[in-house]
Amino acid sequence: MDMPPVLAAKGVTKRFGAFTAVDHVDLELREREALGIIGPNGAGKTTLVNLITGYYQPDEGTVNCAGRDISRLSPAKRVALGLVRTFQLVHVFDNLSVFENVGLSYFRKSENRSLPPRIFYKSIRQASIVAKVRETLEYLELDHLRNDKVANLPLGSKKRLEIAMALVSDPKIVVFDEPFAGLGDQEIDEVVGVIKKYARDKTILVVEHKVSKLTEFVNTLAVMHEGRIICCGDCETTLTDPEVRRSYWKVS
Repeated sequence: MDMPPVLAAKGVTKRFGAFTAVDHVDLELREREALGIIGPNGAGKTTLVNLITGYYQPDEGTVNCAGRDISRLSPAKRVALGLVRTFQLVHVFDNLSVFENVGLSYFRKSENRSLPPRIFYKSIRQASIVAKVRETLEYLELDHLRNDKVANLPLGSKKRLEIAMALVSDPKIVVFDEPFAGLGDQEIDEVVGVIKKYARDKTILVVEHKVSKLTEFVNTLAVMHEGRIICCGDCETTLTDPEVRRSYWKVS
């Protein structure tokens, strides 16, 4: 018997004026599944991610996490339920060190609150937080940079740092929004290595353009076109689907 999905979008729709960006999308993600979403620019991928993670609310339909309707919950409340994301444009704090970025993320997610700077710097030196941050940085091969100011890092290291900030709280689901955006080939390979290692026994949703890299670690692939999911299945079946060939690859 199939396990119920840990994340499900049902009939999700988002309009901006007369334009329908996401059009009655159904999508399910099961525990320990790695699901990739591809599609041309303007297909609605990032809008769908924003609906799933709480940055938009649907005009129609629902988003459920672990059987709970989260359609109207804020991003912070979804994070508290174990649903976290990364962004196309890196969201890190350039004025803090690598260690402080991950420590701040861990504290915010575990305590679900912020602290004044004076108390924050003291709190992230607690032994339990230090151990967790060091473990995460070692996992992502960033420990040698832990004292470096983030402003001085190359983009590839900042991307891995953002992933560390997402993973440090052991979330149930991680949504990656174009994790390879702006990276060179070597940096992409570094990020692929990180996600492949993490995806072995975790639940992830990844939006990305670089299909050849995506298929290295996802086991399910969905294609969006004009706001709709036109195909979803294993990678080979999806990429050779006639509708995908016509709409995405532009071949008959």
